[in-house]
Amino acid sequence: MSHLHQHEPLTSAPCPDCGAPLAHRGTRHPGSLYVTTAAPPLPTRLRSALTESVGGLPAEFWWLWLSTLVNKLGAFVTTFMALYLTRERGYSASYAGLVVALYGLGSAVGSLAGGVLADRLGRRPTVLGAQLLTAGCTAALAYTNGQLLIAAVALLTGVCANAGRPAVSAIIADVVPAADRVRAFSLNYWAINIGFGVSASVAGLIALNGFQPLFLADAATTALCALVVFAKVRESRPTAPEPGRNSQAGVPQVGLGTVFRDRRFIALVSMTFLFAVIMNQGNSTLAVVMGREGLSTTQYGLVAGLNGLLIVVLQIPVTRLIRGRDRARVLMTAALLAGWGISIAVFAGGSVLVYALSVAVWTVGEVIQVPTNMSLVAELSPTHARGRYQGVSSLAWSGAAFVGPAAGGLLLDHGGPGVVWGGCALLGTVAGAGYLLVARRADATATTRSAAAARSMATVAD
Repeated sequence: MSHLHQHEPLTSAPCPDCGAPLAHRGTRHPGSLYVTTAAPPLPTRLRSALTESVGGLPAEFWWLWLSTLVNKLGAFVTTFMALYLTRERGYSASYAGLVVALYGLGSAVGSLAGGVLADRLGRRPTVLGAQLLTAGCTAALAYTNGQLLIAAVALLTGVCANAGRPAVSAIIADVVPAADRVRAFSLNYWAINIGFGVSASVAGLIALNGFQPLFLADAATTALCALVVFAKVRESRPTAPEPGRNSQAGVPQVGLGTVFRDRRFIALVSMTFLFAVIMNQGNSTLAVVMGREGLSTTQYGLVAGLNGLLIVVLQIPVTRLIRGRDRARVLMTAALLAGWGISIAVFAGGSVLVYALSVAVWTVGEVIQVPTNMSLVAELSPTHARGRYQGVSSLAWSGAAFVGPAAGGLLLDHGGPGVVWGGCALLGTVAGAGYLLVARRADATATTRSAAAARSMATVAD
């Protein structure tokens, strides 16, 4: 009969049965009847976790990651656009909402155009061109006068700022092995939110000397980002079609029309659109409301920066917490947290703490929604049409970036903050109920498609 012996702490003392060093937990020593179970030192475990999180990725990815971080560290304009137009320029909340909405409309156009350019011209020239044009447009906004001209430049800035995003994603997919892509995209998302959190907090202090320095600093960091890409990131577009691409027997060709006719997928995208409309109130309407309550740009910057900070802190542990749970209920919970969380602002008045509490609650909804929705979209997408499905899915956020600020500004001007925040609670409730119905059906469809894909691969292997 064997016996187990636990050695704590881990040492190199010899095994009393065989004389072998007890150096490895869980190792049965020759001639020994027991197993060591001592835990490794904490630093070793930390090093192992760090290696698993960031190790093994190519240098080009890290240069691209650095360029993303630099870019987002100076991303001041989108956060403070509404506040700049209402407080500094004296325009109405409706006009500020319209300008931010036009920026969102430009983002949608830029994403689609940037994806095409990345495939036709190459990833590197698309990123460089988009970033340099964005830097120029951002600097121009600091000196632009007149409502029509401001709106036009904001629209063009949105087009340029988002034209490089599909190319950046393509570079990551090109240079990072398939097994590491999820980790790479997560790290890139982490960099975006670190940069956003810092920039939102610092921007309030910079704005004490006027808003013009914000625009110029944003333009400078964007140009620096382009310099990093120019110096360190090579062209990664494949020079020839991938083997077997578009030539698999029995694989239907999927166009955008096919994607839009996928009713369950479009229903899921529609619920995401409602969710994103709520999220966009935090980027536009919230700034105007806090400004009307007499709160400073520094206070708004700190409240807005809390969103990015919480995402950085909570994303990984929360994702682990919801892993394996019913995705329909998870998405419903996320929508309710978003809608009712942002509606907490109705009780804020001039209290920064209540605004911060509101941001904290709807941020948890965002943290829950993003990975769950992304995984469901990926599973709903046929292997040969993932790009198109992901592109249509991203239109939910681009469309909401156009509709959300405009609707929020109109409701704020004609109904007041209570109507805006009450509307968000209503949208969150509708989206939550919709997610419960739509995501459950979509989940079943995803399971069926995954099983069919597995059978297809098995057939090809045979």
